[in-house]
Amino acid sequence: MAGFASFSCLLLVSLVGFVASSAAASFDYGDALDKSLLFFEAQRSGKLPARQRIKWRGDSGLKDGSLQGVDLVGGYYDAGDHVKFGLPMAFTVTMLSWGAIDFRKEMVGLNQMGDTLEAIKWGTDYFIKAHPQPDVLWGQVGDGDSDHYCWQRAEDMTTPRNAYKLDRNHPGSDLAGETAAAMAAASIAFLPYDSSYSNMLLVHAKQIFSFADRVRGSYDDSIQCARQFYQSSGYMDELLWAAAWLYRATKDEYYLKYVVDNAVSMGGTGWAVKEFSWDNKYAGLQVLLSKVLLEGAGGAYTSTLQQYKAKADYFMCACQQKNNGYNAPMTPGGLLYLHEWNNLQYVTSAAFLHAVYSDYLSTAKAVLKCPDAQLQPQDADYILGKNPKAMSYLVGYGQNYPFHAHHRGASIASISVLPSLVGCVQGYESWYRRPEGNPNVLFGALVGGPSNNDEFSDDRTNYEQTEPTISGTAPLVGLFSKLQILNGHPGYHTERPRPYSTTPDSSPKAEPVLHPQPDVPVKFLHAITESWRVGGLTYYRHKVIVKNVSKRPITDLKLTIENLKGSVWGIYPTQEKNTYEFPQWLKVLKPDSEATFVYVQGGPQAKVSIKSYH
Repeated sequence: MAGFASFSCLLLVSLVGFVASSAAASFDYGDALDKSLLFFEAQRSGKLPARQRIKWRGDSGLKDGSLQGVDLVGGYYDAGDHVKFGLPMAFTVTMLSWGAIDFRKEMVGLNQMGDTLEAIKWGTDYFIKAHPQPDVLWGQVGDGDSDHYCWQRAEDMTTPRNAYKLDRNHPGSDLAGETAAAMAAASIAFLPYDSSYSNMLLVHAKQIFSFADRVRGSYDDSIQCARQFYQSSGYMDELLWAAAWLYRATKDEYYLKYVVDNAVSMGGTGWAVKEFSWDNKYAGLQVLLSKVLLEGAGGAYTSTLQQYKAKADYFMCACQQKNNGYNAPMTPGGLLYLHEWNNLQYVTSAAFLHAVYSDYLSTAKAVLKCPDAQLQPQDADYILGKNPKAMSYLVGYGQNYPFHAHHRGASIASISVLPSLVGCVQGYESWYRRPEGNPNVLFGALVGGPSNNDEFSDDRTNYEQTEPTISGTAPLVGLFSKLQILNGHPGYHTERPRPYSTTPDSSPKAEPVLHPQPDVPVKFLHAITESWRVGGLTYYRHKVIVKNVSKRPITDLKLTIENLKGSVWGIYPTQEKNTYEFPQWLKVLKPDSEATFVYVQGGPQAKVSIKSYH
């Protein structure tokens, strides 16, 4: 966390309801959301899945961790390079998860929850591998110096893939704390869809937090090669942040007491900061704990929680330029400006905080008292094109966006087009310096953004302005979901649920329904567990339990699912139409055991039947 007594915010939302302006309606936030999610597929490391949508990417980093005898295949490349930095990756997963939690109904209404959970899981699956023992956490793969020496595709990497870990002799409370926060937040996001996976994430979160708290120290003292790229300014904020997320995930008073007892000593109620980012969590912490207070759950801790909320309010008032002259710095065009290098990542994280805090206040029928506050969704629109340059800073959105993003994979012809190896130096000579635009569109990449006077140079060598990061794009997923629904658009996605009558007679029944089939060893218990309305439509959460009622194990079970119009979790499509299978770890269904999958859609329920089994 950075220790500066100033604030960062955006002119983005009305804190009495996040009201969208008529001008904002000209932007398709749903399209921006879809493209933002595609960026995470472009950043994947490891063995890519069959449904990978970014086809110019291939498998990469398949031996990560092998030199140290550990499987560290997977996870995300951080930016335009191929290092897997643990701290920003964990913050990315936390922000994706927070969006999936607080804007779940919006994401479901837009049929984007499935892709969002996949983006989260690509990170959490890697974190599970990186945490093989309670007091061991692998925090980085690759080295920034050697990686930056080369300009290659991920599929061609010839640079060292050294892995670096934290343990009892090598502390890293900031990195471990953020990873614990990510796992705890992800456990909440997955709970309605995959309770087993959610529980597993929570076990890891608790262990990692315990390790972070007991074995204290800054991670870049232990992983010194990270310092040049992601230097930590302290770990107290991450410890409080992780405890706050664990409290939200568990409701265990131990974690609430932790953030209260350490509020002063760790700076939770003392610091008034100017940014919310991969390094500085205080503003997010203060907003997250304000929710506890606004829900009336403060109890004996109310007084301290009020102090946390006061700091959250102060942050928000500074956003509106109504903080007694102590306000966030802005460009002439009205954009928050904190750092010369990749400034937009601080814009999106602050914007996200505005969105969630607005909802917390609105639900509690509370208001933020700032004199003459007049807020509009200005900066989301700035990113998408309402700016002095009249350009989108989200690659692939609109017609006028950066064509020279500082990104190795996007700037070199894909391996399917150019199968020969692109060498380390050859990449610089043949691809880095070429004036033409990138051959591969890096959909959803939020570039660094304009200068303090709203100027921007679309130049691949201008990495301060043209390099994207996963931590910069992550807050946009929740933010764009919220804005798309607020602007009266139920969704644009080609697989969006169809309208239907919502009268009681035509609505699905909530009672459990058994679907037995003669002469088969499996029975289905199909139940509706939740319903809600979004954009004038009613959606239902369906839970299907598949039980082996025979006396022998069943292997390779495949199901036929007809009339499935929405998103599904816990089961995966095959190459055959309407045919689905369970993940590898559920290939064998033992006698009397169960497997569960969940889907969300409007209208009649899907029809589930046996396709094949052994």
